[in-house]
Amino acid sequence: MHAIVAVDARDVSDPLALRDMEIAEPALRDKDLLIRVEAVSCNPTDVKRRARVKSGGEPRVLGFDGAGVVEALGPDVDGFTVGDKVWWAGDAGRAGSNADLQAVDHRIVSRMPASTTFADAASLPLTALTAWESLFDRMRLSREDTGTLLVVGAAGGAGSAMTQIAKSVTGMTVIATASREDSAAWCRRMGADAVANHHDLVATTEPLAPGGIDYVFSAYTPGNIEAYATLVRPGGQIVSIDGGDLDLLPLFPKSISFHWEYMFARARYDTWDIGEQGRILSQVADLVDDGTIVPTATHYISDFSAEGIREAHRLVESSSLIGKVVVHR
Repeated sequence: MHAIVAVDARDVSDPLALRDMEIAEPALRDKDLLIRVEAVSCNPTDVKRRARVKSGGEPRVLGFDGAGVVEALGPDVDGFTVGDKVWWAGDAGRAGSNADLQAVDHRIVSRMPASTTFADAASLPLTALTAWESLFDRMRLSREDTGTLLVVGAAGGAGSAMTQIAKSVTGMTVIATASREDSAAWCRRMGADAVANHHDLVATTEPLAPGGIDYVFSAYTPGNIEAYATLVRPGGQIVSIDGGDLDLLPLFPKSISFHWEYMFARARYDTWDIGEQGRILSQVADLVDDGTIVPTATHYISDFSAEGIREAHRLVESSSLIGKVVVHR
């Protein structure tokens, strides 16, 4: 089958940063679906993983978000049939979605929204799972919870999903952060109640939440811990999705809780509740179909090749991308 692979770490400007290659079709595990990939999106994790590919190893098929059609089922699969249109965010330990076919554990897959194209569907799985797990698994919130949520990096894919899900599934007031007029307008379109500037986070957020922030969803954590310590109320909670070498001591005097969110953890460790990801995606599909949540694709590349995927990586690396970029057939 055709796949787009990385064979070594190269700058995105290099035409060989990603390459078209013919590789063997994936072998199915017992719980797998074999899916013909129709569309993918590019996430910051794709860019980071491309930069870490070591020369001399096996070619790496990147790509996580996907939307496509089920072609075959492993013997222990239930709930799916050949021909189903599905979406998924994948498993960081397996070959990705930048290929004609991908083998994916059916427990982390669900039907895709019936109301969307494959391209629009591919914009949401990873970010919707990240947002949902942050709210309900990390911060242990319920649909009845209220308070003020600060979404840092709200114009990106994860922030766009978080704003929509927090506004539609909880009682949160959402303050988004953005630094340009177009990104601030996008945040309001996603449902944000107010917009602060993350380049002057404390000064622009305090007037919007004079009583303090209850929760923070952070896509840009390094360099912001001191600001969070100032803004968050005693006993508040922070979820970070970007990692980094952090000094969390400034959070101690207010007993502020700090959580990591890594969407791939369930699949990586085959946790007892791995099927929760399929159930979450099914709920998100319902929210898309009833118009509560909208896809977050803003750039569409109709070139499912190394050149099309490389352009998607370039857009993500530009750090000015609003929403998501998708590549489709």
